[in-house]
Amino acid sequence: MRNSIGRVLEAARFCVGQIVVQKSDGCFVVCHRDDEKLDELQIFRSAEDAIEIAKYDDAGNYRPLKTAPNLRHGWQLELDTLEQLRRALDYFYPGRLAVFAAWKNDKLQTTPLRETLDRQSGMYRVAAKISDSQIDDLVADFCRSDGGCLRTILWKRYARGTVASTKLPNEKFDPEYDQGTASNPPGSATPATMATIPLLCQEACNLLVAECRKVAKGE
Repeated sequence: MRNSIGRVLEAARFCVGQIVVQKSDGCFVVCHRDDEKLDELQIFRSAEDAIEIAKYDDAGNYRPLKTAPNLRHGWQLELDTLEQLRRALDYFYPGRLAVFAAWKNDKLQTTPLRETLDRQSGMYRVAAKISDSQIDDLVADFCRSDGGCLRTILWKRYARGTVASTKLPNEKFDPEYDQGTASNPPGSATPATMATIPLLCQEACNLLVAECRKVAKGE
Protein backbone atom coordinates (compact mmCIF):
# COMPACT_ATOMS: atom_id res chain seq x y z
CA MET A 1 0.00 0.00 0.00
CA ARG A 2 1.29 3.47 -0.84
CA ASN A 3 2.13 5.63 2.18
CA SER A 4 1.30 9.33 2.20
CA ILE A 5 4.45 11.43 2.36
CA GLY A 6 3.30 13.26 5.46
CA ARG A 7 2.62 10.03 7.31
CA VAL A 8 6.05 8.67 6.44
CA LEU A 9 7.87 11.86 7.47
CA GLU A 10 6.05 11.78 10.81
CA ALA A 11 7.05 8.15 11.42
CA ALA A 12 9.26 7.41 14.41
CA ARG A 13 11.82 5.87 12.08
CA PHE A 14 12.01 5.63 8.31
CA CYS A 15 14.48 5.26 5.45
CA VAL A 16 15.00 7.03 2.16
CA GLY A 17 17.86 5.94 -0.08
CA GLN A 18 20.95 5.50 2.10
CA ILE A 19 19.52 7.68 4.87
CA VAL A 20 17.70 6.73 8.06
CA VAL A 21 15.62 9.29 9.97
CA GLN A 22 14.56 8.90 13.60
CA LYS A 23 12.53 11.04 15.95
CA SER A 24 14.39 11.67 19.19
CA ASP A 25 13.42 14.06 21.99
CA GLY A 26 11.24 16.13 19.69
CA CYS A 27 13.77 16.52 16.90
CA PHE A 28 14.68 14.59 13.76
CA VAL A 29 18.02 12.75 13.71
CA VAL A 30 19.33 11.95 10.23
CA CYS A 31 22.37 9.81 9.40
CA HIS A 32 23.74 7.25 6.96
CA ARG A 33 22.10 3.84 7.36
CA ASP A 34 25.49 2.24 7.97
CA ASP A 35 26.22 4.67 10.83
CA GLU A 36 23.00 4.25 12.79
CA LYS A 37 24.70 2.35 15.63
CA LEU A 38 27.78 4.58 15.81
CA ASP A 39 28.31 7.20 18.52
CA GLU A 40 31.23 9.32 17.29
CA LEU A 41 29.70 11.12 14.31
CA GLN A 42 30.23 14.71 13.19
CA ILE A 43 27.15 16.67 14.27
CA PHE A 44 25.37 19.17 12.01
CA ARG A 45 22.28 21.20 12.90
CA SER A 46 21.20 23.03 9.73
CA ALA A 47 19.19 21.65 6.84
CA GLU A 48 21.62 23.44 4.51
CA ASP A 49 24.48 21.29 5.86
CA ALA A 50 22.98 18.47 3.80
CA ILE A 51 24.22 20.24 0.65
CA GLU A 52 27.87 19.77 1.63
CA ILE A 53 27.33 16.32 3.12
CA ALA A 54 25.83 15.08 -0.15
CA LYS A 55 28.44 16.73 -2.39
CA TYR A 56 31.34 14.28 -2.05
CA ASP A 57 31.78 10.54 -1.40
CA ASP A 58 34.01 8.97 1.25
CA ALA A 59 37.08 9.39 -0.98
CA GLY A 60 36.38 13.09 -1.56
CA ASN A 61 35.14 12.62 -5.12
CA TYR A 62 32.29 14.84 -6.38
CA ARG A 63 28.93 13.07 -6.65
CA PRO A 64 27.22 14.20 -9.90
CA LEU A 65 24.36 11.75 -9.29
CA LYS A 66 22.85 12.34 -5.88
CA THR A 67 20.87 9.09 -5.97
CA ALA A 68 24.02 7.00 -6.51
CA PRO A 69 24.71 4.64 -3.58
CA ASN A 70 27.91 6.45 -2.57
CA LEU A 71 26.72 8.90 0.10
CA ARG A 72 29.59 9.58 2.50
CA HIS A 73 29.64 8.30 6.06
CA GLY A 74 30.54 9.81 9.43
CA TRP A 75 27.89 12.52 9.99
CA GLN A 76 24.68 13.11 11.92
CA LEU A 77 22.16 15.83 11.13
CA GLU A 78 19.88 17.04 13.96
CA LEU A 79 16.86 19.09 12.88
CA ASP A 80 14.13 20.73 14.96
CA THR A 81 11.19 20.92 12.56
CA LEU A 82 9.45 18.92 9.86
CA GLU A 83 10.07 21.76 7.39
CA GLN A 84 13.81 21.56 8.04
CA LEU A 85 13.68 17.80 7.50
CA ARG A 86 11.87 18.26 4.18
CA ARG A 87 14.52 20.74 3.02
CA ALA A 88 17.38 18.50 4.07
CA LEU A 89 15.94 15.45 2.28
CA ASP A 90 15.47 17.57 -0.83
CA TYR A 91 19.16 18.53 -0.68
CA PHE A 92 20.19 14.91 -0.28
CA TYR A 93 17.85 13.67 -3.03
CA PRO A 94 16.74 16.67 -5.15
CA GLY A 95 13.15 16.56 -6.34
CA ARG A 96 12.42 13.07 -5.06
CA LEU A 97 9.89 14.10 -2.40
CA ALA A 98 7.85 16.00 -5.01
CA VAL A 99 8.00 13.03 -7.39
CA PHE A 100 6.88 10.69 -4.63
CA ALA A 101 3.98 13.00 -3.76
CA ALA A 102 2.88 13.14 -7.40
CA TRP A 103 3.05 9.34 -7.66
CA LYS A 104 1.09 8.97 -4.43
CA ASN A 105 -1.67 11.16 -5.90
CA ASP A 106 -1.63 9.30 -9.24
CA LYS A 107 -0.42 12.45 -11.02
CA LEU A 108 3.09 11.36 -11.95
CA GLN A 109 3.76 11.23 -15.68
CA THR A 110 6.58 9.07 -17.03
CA THR A 111 8.52 9.49 -20.27
CA PRO A 112 9.76 6.51 -22.34
CA LEU A 113 13.51 6.42 -22.92
CA ARG A 114 13.15 6.51 -26.71
CA GLU A 115 11.03 9.65 -26.44
CA THR A 116 13.65 11.27 -24.21
CA LEU A 117 16.42 10.40 -26.67
CA ASP A 118 14.43 11.47 -29.74
CA ARG A 119 13.95 14.97 -28.37
CA GLN A 120 17.69 15.54 -27.86
CA SER A 121 19.38 18.15 -30.02
CA GLY A 122 22.89 19.35 -30.80
CA MET A 123 25.72 17.09 -29.67
CA TYR A 124 23.28 14.74 -27.91
CA ARG A 125 21.15 14.02 -30.98
CA VAL A 126 23.28 10.99 -31.81
CA ALA A 127 22.14 9.34 -28.56
CA ALA A 128 18.92 8.30 -30.32
CA LYS A 129 20.96 5.95 -32.53
CA ILE A 130 21.70 3.60 -29.64
CA SER A 131 20.37 0.08 -30.31
CA ASP A 132 17.97 -1.85 -28.10
CA SER A 133 20.64 -4.38 -27.18
CA GLN A 134 22.99 -1.55 -26.20
CA ILE A 135 20.22 0.01 -24.08
CA ASP A 136 19.70 -3.34 -22.38
CA ASP A 137 23.36 -3.50 -21.34
CA LEU A 138 23.80 0.18 -20.53
CA VAL A 139 20.72 0.58 -18.34
CA ALA A 140 21.49 -2.68 -16.53
CA ASP A 141 24.93 -1.36 -15.61
CA PHE A 142 24.34 2.38 -15.16
CA CYS A 143 21.03 2.17 -13.29
CA ARG A 144 21.56 -0.91 -11.11
CA SER A 145 20.92 -0.24 -7.43
CA ASP A 146 24.11 -2.02 -6.41
CA GLY A 147 26.69 0.56 -7.49
CA GLY A 148 24.66 2.59 -9.99
CA CYS A 149 21.53 4.44 -8.84
CA LEU A 150 19.02 3.91 -6.04
CA ARG A 151 16.01 5.15 -7.99
CA THR A 152 13.15 2.82 -8.83
CA ILE A 153 12.64 2.93 -12.61
CA LEU A 154 9.07 3.74 -13.65
CA TRP A 155 9.75 4.70 -17.28
CA LYS A 156 9.68 2.24 -20.17
CA ARG A 157 11.95 1.92 -23.17
CA TYR A 158 9.13 2.53 -25.65
CA ALA A 159 5.67 4.05 -25.26
CA ARG A 160 4.18 0.62 -25.89
CA GLY A 161 5.60 -0.57 -22.59
CA THR A 162 8.90 -2.38 -23.22
CA VAL A 163 10.82 -2.71 -19.96
CA ALA A 164 13.84 -0.40 -19.55
CA SER A 165 16.26 -3.34 -19.39
CA THR A 166 15.58 -7.06 -19.38
CA LYS A 167 18.84 -7.53 -17.44
CA LEU A 168 17.66 -5.78 -14.30
CA PRO A 169 15.76 -7.66 -11.56
CA ASN A 170 12.01 -7.11 -11.24
CA GLU A 171 12.61 -5.36 -7.92
CA LYS A 172 14.26 -2.45 -9.77
CA PHE A 173 10.84 -1.49 -11.13
CA ASP A 174 8.88 -2.04 -7.90
CA PRO A 175 8.22 1.08 -5.74
CA GLU A 176 7.46 -1.17 -2.79
CA TYR A 177 11.00 -2.61 -2.84
CA ASP A 178 13.64 -0.79 -0.80
CA GLN A 179 16.49 -0.14 -3.27
CA GLY A 180 18.68 0.98 -0.38
CA THR A 181 19.09 -2.64 0.69
CA ALA A 182 20.44 -3.81 -2.69
CA SER A 183 24.07 -3.79 -1.52
CA ASN A 184 23.38 -5.28 1.90
CA PRO A 185 24.70 -8.73 2.81
CA PRO A 186 22.09 -11.51 3.25
CA GLY A 187 20.02 -11.08 6.39
CA SER A 188 20.67 -7.36 6.81
CA ALA A 189 17.80 -5.96 4.74
CA THR A 190 15.57 -3.27 6.21
CA PRO A 191 12.68 -4.83 8.17
CA ALA A 192 9.42 -4.93 6.24
CA THR A 193 7.77 -2.93 9.03
CA MET A 194 10.00 0.14 8.51
CA ALA A 195 8.45 2.97 6.51
CA THR A 196 10.41 3.79 3.36
CA ILE A 197 10.18 6.62 0.84
CA PRO A 198 11.18 5.26 -2.58
CA LEU A 199 13.38 7.33 -4.88
CA LEU A 200 11.25 7.19 -8.01
CA CYS A 201 12.61 7.74 -11.53
CA GLN A 202 10.01 9.06 -13.96
CA GLU A 203 12.36 9.59 -16.93
CA ALA A 204 15.97 9.03 -17.93
CA CYS A 205 18.33 11.52 -16.30
CA ASN A 206 20.82 13.70 -18.17
CA LEU A 207 23.69 11.46 -17.08
CA LEU A 208 22.06 8.40 -18.65
CA VAL A 209 21.40 10.36 -21.85
CA ALA A 210 25.09 11.32 -21.94
CA GLU A 211 26.05 7.66 -21.54
CA CYS A 212 23.68 6.72 -24.39
CA ARG A 213 25.51 9.25 -26.55
CA LYS A 214 28.87 7.69 -25.72
CA VAL A 215 27.64 4.20 -26.53
CA ALA A 216 26.00 5.31 -29.78
CA LYS A 217 29.26 6.96 -30.84
CA GLY A 218 31.29 3.91 -29.89
CA GLU A 219 33.32 5.75 -27.26
